[in-house]
Amino acid sequence: MDLSWMAWTGPTAIFFLVILMLVIGMGVWEYFVPGGSPRVGILRFETTRGDRLFVSLLGSAFIHLAWLGLVGPNLWWALALSVVYAVGVFRLV
Repeated sequence: MDLSWMAWTGPTAIFFLVILMLVIGMGVWEYFVPGGSPRVGILRFETTRGDRLFVSLLGSAFIHLAWLGLVGPNLWWALALSVVYAVGVFRLV
């Protein structure tokens, strides 16, 4: 199978594998602790674990895009900022 048209690189494959592992991990977590642990955070409406994962992934995408546009292609600091953002989302939202 020729996938060269998709420009698969090592970082691209790692990116999609990490998202796949996050989704699988959330599925396993939901299996053992069903219900999604709904709670009301600083947004003042009820969110579940899945909602918080989605918000953290979406925010991380915007952080990386902004970093690319404003700073440049060295994304390690954007990754660190995204991890801090995701921890904040899971704690506060």
